[in-house]
Amino acid sequence: MELWIPITLAAAFSQNIRSALQKHFSTSLGATGATFLRFAYGFPFAVIYLLVLNGHFEMPLPRFNGEFFTYVFVGGMAQIIATFLLVYLFRFKNFAVGTAYSKTEPIQAAIFGLIFLGEHVSPGGAAAIALGTLGVIAISLARGARSLSQVVNSLIGRTALIGLASGAAFGLSAVCYRGASLSLGGPNFLMQAAYTLVWATFLQTLVMTLWMGWRDRGQLKASLAAWRSAFWVGVSGIVGSACWFTAMTLQNVAYVRMLGQVELIFSFAMSVFFFREKITGIELLGCLLIGGGIVLLLSP
Repeated sequence: MELWIPITLAAAFSQNIRSALQKHFSTSLGATGATFLRFAYGFPFAVIYLLVLNGHFEMPLPRFNGEFFTYVFVGGMAQIIATFLLVYLFRFKNFAVGTAYSKTEPIQAAIFGLIFLGEHVSPGGAAAIALGTLGVIAISLARGARSLSQVVNSLIGRTALIGLASGAAFGLSAVCYRGASLSLGGPNFLMQAAYTLVWATFLQTLVMTLWMGWRDRGQLKASLAAWRSAFWVGVSGIVGSACWFTAMTLQNVAYVRMLGQVELIFSFAMSVFFFREKITGIELLGCLLIGGGIVLLLSP
């Protein structure tokens, strides 16, 4: 098994936990505050991870360069925008439609990867991405829409546009992170990913702290006051991010993000086996489509 596969699975599992925690804070802190938690409380753990690799495992630090900074800055800002838009969607009654569109990230990542990194997706990989994306959309629509007319009306509405924008920003950020990591040229994929992660979370924390200090000091104070609970957002978030960054250093972003859709299967498995909740036929179909896409993606 290629190394990027188990790393991506670990990333998806960690993201599942972080998303649940972050959704809770979106109600009490708002979209900006919930977004800030992910980066600010994750940054210290990113630094610790880098120091462990450098000190304990004696991996030398990469050489900083202009290409790296450009990629990591654009990626960091795009991720802030993507996360804000995704959290903002939770305010809408039909947020599931927007969330479905945000999950078009693998398709948009494939496009950005071709434009910025010159990386192509194989025909089989493209079919797998399309199949998995259909599964995610089916699940999201099954959760949010109660009738066909609601689906049709919401497909061209505000939430759909916000979801598409979120997916585009997530796709762009992921491609930029891969570009940043690869631009370092060594010393190894673990250090390249960790170094990129530290710079990304540092820039994100700095920019959001300055913005909130200027525009929304109330949410900044509330975010800092919630440190006991937000601590776990930082832990789960940075574990997931470290895995994502490592996997994207090793493999084409579109493939990594496609395999990452297994997060929804984890979520449903937890609902069925731990909470004894029932899932609908459409949701089951969506899981099967995602599973089929993953099998196709990983087929030799």
